[in-house]
Amino acid sequence: MEWIERLNNAIRYIEENILEDISIEEIAKIAGCSTYHFQRIFSYMANIPLSEYIRRRKMSLAAVDLQNRENRVVDISMKYGYNSPTAFNRAFKKVHNIAPSQIKNSGQQIKAFLPISFSISIKGDIAMNYRIEEKESFRVIGVSKSLYNEIEKNFEIVPKMWEEEAKKGTIQKLALRMEGDPKGLLGVSACNKVDEWKYFIAVSNNDANDNFFEKLIIPKSTWAIFEGSGNAKDIQQLEQRIVTEWLPTSGYEYSNAPDIEVYMSENIKDMRFEVWIPVKKRED
Repeated sequence: MEWIERLNNAIRYIEENILEDISIEEIAKIAGCSTYHFQRIFSYMANIPLSEYIRRRKMSLAAVDLQNRENRVVDISMKYGYNSPTAFNRAFKKVHNIAPSQIKNSGQQIKAFLPISFSISIKGDIAMNYRIEEKESFRVIGVSKSLYNEIEKNFEIVPKMWEEEAKKGTIQKLALRMEGDPKGLLGVSACNKVDEWKYFIAVSNNDANDNFFEKLIIPKSTWAIFEGSGNAKDIQQLEQRIVTEWLPTSGYEYSNAPDIEVYMSENIKDMRFEVWIPVKKRED
């Protein structure tokens, strides 16, 4: 399928430019989606963050180069884009558990991380309840926090943000201003702009005069809406299944709009939720 081919073309781009400062924007462009969505797809399908995969590939190739006794550590460091030998040493040890200077010693074990390739795995043993809906633009209000453009750096930011805002009473204040659809507390990943990623804790609100909170306009979009229940881990598992099982065979691909999680009950251990992903018909 063309969608899988585009992902594999992105991997080939990484391999062909492994000695360069690899542009995530260019990788995502080859894959036909935003940098945020490509990083999500990659991490769910490869079970490793994109930046970590690139680092492991570089250190795997660097280890091969260092086995040649004529190559100096400082030269290999520069070859793979590390201007600081200290940073190269730290990255190398994290992958191989030895310093690069030790690799020439006989009997040292090193790790080989080979290029990955994507393919479709047909599962379908567990039903996924979803619907496709077209919605006009709508307004949400809430609080936001800036995110890093490397997705794995945000894993601690979002849960901590929910905890802090709950303690400050923000969640309760937002709930009082909720009106319109979608009904529930919203976690909005507004990461469709290349230079500005934000996460919002928000609610729908149609009152243009309500300026107590920050506002965000969600653009007119087609949404694939998935239903689920459980805890935060169940949400992550559903999102992984959407990317790895549903999306490749759905006839849809990501469009340029925020991702939304809708929390429809307050019991965090057993809540009802929806995952909204913006989609468009794939042009295969």
